[in-house]
Amino acid sequence: MANRSPVDDTSSDARAVLARLYAEMSPAEKMRHVRALNLAATRLSLAGLRSRHPGEAQEALLLRLARLRLGDELVRRAYGDWPSDT
Repeated sequence: MANRSPVDDTSSDARAVLARLYAEMSPAEKMRHVRALNLAATRLSLAGLRSRHPGEAQEALLLRLARLRLGDELVRRAYGDWPSDT
């Protein structure tokens, strides 16, 4: 496969099975998987931010996450200015 990463160790057979399973899923099942992956990514991101900023309030961590995902300009427009150390 031309688009395979040099560290990709998934066999062609396994890749074909996965493609078949996804093709057989209903749209609702696919959305459940997307939601679960998104939630996992959010939790991992917050854990990383929490480890870099111990003791910081959950609201401040969520603002940091929003800044990472959306960029400073959009977050500033949506939520206003934040303290300079955030």
